Amino acid sequence: MATGVKTRLAVVTGAVHRLGRDVALSLARLGFTIALHYNKSTDAAENTRKEILSLGVRAEMFQADLRDPSQIEKVFRDIDSLGYNLRVLINSASVMNAGRLPNVAAENFDSEIAINLRAPLLCAQYAALRMDAGGLIINISDVGASKTWSGYPTYVMSKAGVESLTRLLAKSLAPNIRVNAIAPGFVYPSKTLPEGEWKKLLARVPLRRAARPEEITGVIEFLLKNEYITGQTIVVDGGYSLV
Repeated sequence: MATGVKTRLAVVTGAVHRLGRDVALSLARLGFTIALHYNKSTDAAENTRKEILSLGVRAEMFQADLRDPSQIEKVFRDIDSLGYNLRVLINSASVMNAGRLPNVAAENFDSEIAINLRAPLLCAQYAALRMDAGGLIINISDVGASKTWSGYPTYVMSKAGVESLTRLLAKSLAPNIRVNAIAPGFVYPSKTLPEGEWKKLLARVPLRRAARPEEITGVIEFLLKNEYITGQTIVVDGGYSLV
């Protein structure tokens, strides 16, 4: 690996499951040192770290409940001790809870908004203080941000907020730091979703299939290379936003 490549640090929240894990591994393959955030899944975090180490790249684990602002602050203080150059932040951590709008409890609303929307804001604030010119922040949104999924109202609201946050941050942090969002369509089925329902969902997608993980992570590589894009949400949904 070329001299200096290992000094580039990428922070990935929610980095040990599903798409977050795919993102962490993708950035590791590009030579980034990875700061792996997780909450409760210590074993999964350690397994992801070992896989990254096998690529010849350093990885460090950082536990935090993103509902707690003080824990987010501590993560970035601990990251400072690594002595690396923070170049990339991927806000991937999120929760998706079912519910119906007339009956959404205030505590459930607050918890989901805290993880899906407030945490990306706080992480971006702390990251921006540590980034030199050329830094990149990517928020993982969802095609659902533009939908009216009545069974997941708080999730939809939070992801719509993420896309608004992306634009606001991009304007505020320019010209030194770029901020974009990626809105995937269907990639992984929910563990609680019956296989038949998953197939019905995919049948509505114009391309008739789920996204491959590399079709999402490839957008991150594109945004790393193209330094004239900021404030944008790139939808990667197989055409689902058309239906």
